[in-house]
Amino acid sequence: MTLPGPAVTDNRKLSSRQFNLLVVGLLTVAVGQSFIFAILPPLGREVNLSVVQINSMIACSALVFSVASPSWGRLSDRVGRKPVIVAGLAGYALGNLIFALAFEAAFAGWVTGTGLFASLLMVRCLQSVMMSGTNPGSTAYTADHSAPQHRTRALARLGTASSVGMIIGPILAGALAGMGLLFPLYCATALAAIAAVVVWRYLPASISLASHGKTRRKLSVFDHRLRLYLFCSFGGFTGFAGIQQTLAFRIQDMLQLSGAETAQYTGFALMITALCTLAMQLTVAQRFQGPPLTLIRGGVLFLMAGPMLIAVPGSFTLVLLGMACLGTGLGLAVPAIAAAASLAVDPEEQGGAAGLITACPAAGFVIGPIVCGSLYEFDPTLSAIGAAVILLAVAITAFKPTS
Repeated sequence: MTLPGPAVTDNRKLSSRQFNLLVVGLLTVAVGQSFIFAILPPLGREVNLSVVQINSMIACSALVFSVASPSWGRLSDRVGRKPVIVAGLAGYALGNLIFALAFEAAFAGWVTGTGLFASLLMVRCLQSVMMSGTNPGSTAYTADHSAPQHRTRALARLGTASSVGMIIGPILAGALAGMGLLFPLYCATALAAIAAVVVWRYLPASISLASHGKTRRKLSVFDHRLRLYLFCSFGGFTGFAGIQQTLAFRIQDMLQLSGAETAQYTGFALMITALCTLAMQLTVAQRFQGPPLTLIRGGVLFLMAGPMLIAVPGSFTLVLLGMACLGTGLGLAVPAIAAAASLAVDPEEQGGAAGLITACPAAGFVIGPIVCGSLYEFDPTLSAIGAAVILLAVAITAFKPTS
């Protein structure tokens, strides 16, 4: 199926202006989220939240993100990508501000215990409803403006925004945490608000597919064209999330660190992951000319190796090596999964496919932290072993012959 107009011609590609503005939005969200990953564990302990409560906040907000993302993707098929991207950025800024203010109330003693946990959980979930529009909107916008033969490269380039954000974010989080654990959240709020204004003002609007009278099917997670890619994304991020969300606890307990020191060490480990992801996106993923499934298979092997290294007790060096393997795996698999899913569906289904693919990492962050967080309460090594088992299942599935 084809649509009239230049948006689907063989030479379509993102302009530098379009690419840079999409990067602004995705980079902002990635930086803000890396702040959360680095500071929430020590911040939660400061207000007497348990490991399970902290991980449950991440898991529940990720569940909401996962459920909402496909709806935003389908909405972008009707109203265009730009309004969805901007709504996500604006919602992220507002939610982050309220989240920080809730912790301020806890430090002041105005709310504690179950009331505090419920308040923080509600704020994070409401924030996730809104922020889940930015990624599928940006992915679909990129698919609209890239020819099929360049889709993997285009999405790999776009993915560098998140990788750079995950590199910059932990560094900034560690530095800004020295001025108070809440200070990074206020900075992330300001960055997201500015990004929303810039994208709204300068990003060219995409053409709404509704204007062409095309019928849009509601894509299912069981669609035979997408289910392999959805499973690999979901399973891969389940294992990765389980490691990431127990990482700060493992580092703090292993090295006996303070809250601020934990944020700094955790930030450094996450930076290693992001650097490896970025390196793969800039080199292999952008230059690879073969089928995306080949990159997916290579990526899941690296993902599986990561927790196996991290499971070895007592070595921060092996933790860093494991995080490097995880980053390498993500850098190979994530853009390939997005490209494969985009190429598998029709032009008027791009938003729906992008929404489903965007939902998978979030769904992984629902299951991974709960499973690995619960295992961590029994033994820190069990959490890494659990992640390795999950990723082994992904690897077996990815290597099954395709029909």
